Amino acid sequence: MKGHLYRTADVVISLLALVACAPMLVLLAAAIWASMGRPILFTQLRSGRNGSLFTLVKFRSMTNARDFEGALLPDADRTTPFGGFLRRSRLDELPELWNVLTGRMSLIGPRPILPDTIAAFGADGAHRGSVRPGLTGWAQICGNSSLSNTDKLALDLWYIEHRSLRLDFTILLGTIKLMIFGEAIDHSRIRAASGRKRGGVST
Repeated sequence: MKGHLYRTADVVISLLALVACAPMLVLLAAAIWASMGRPILFTQLRSGRNGSLFTLVKFRSMTNARDFEGALLPDADRTTPFGGFLRRSRLDELPELWNVLTGRMSLIGPRPILPDTIAAFGADGAHRGSVRPGLTGWAQICGNSSLSNTDKLALDLWYIEHRSLRLDFTILLGTIKLMIFGEAIDHSRIRAASGRKRGGVST
């Protein structure tokens, strides 16, 4: 029953958000085209619920600049000022609302990551994939890009084990705060997640 409630909320909210944000989506697409050219969207195969693969769609925030040997330059060198703004404000994530609407993702949950990364996590990776990946999640409001992969995984697993509508609402409010004020590491939440117990064994 709770699963149906989550899915209904995902459909209603993502549909309303897509309609409300349509003018902004057009303006952002035009700005990306003017500043970076095509393609406007970044797409990549990611791991979804129970390991199913889907195509993640985001606004592009980096150029395809390469060095003299033809290799892509580091991310920092390819991120334009406007692309940096898109990433800091999380506006580059808006196209993912389509993935939420179609059931590939949820509004709240562990961020979708590469299949190889999930496989490297072993049993924890399988457990992490037991829910739909989210547009935003617990790890994102606890430090996100400033965290190690180990801390992110611990936070994601803690979220799955404590998932509730109240926690999702906390994450939603935290995401809005993050978009306005930027990322901040929450050490207390990281300690709580790192000290969780599964099957009687501390991990």
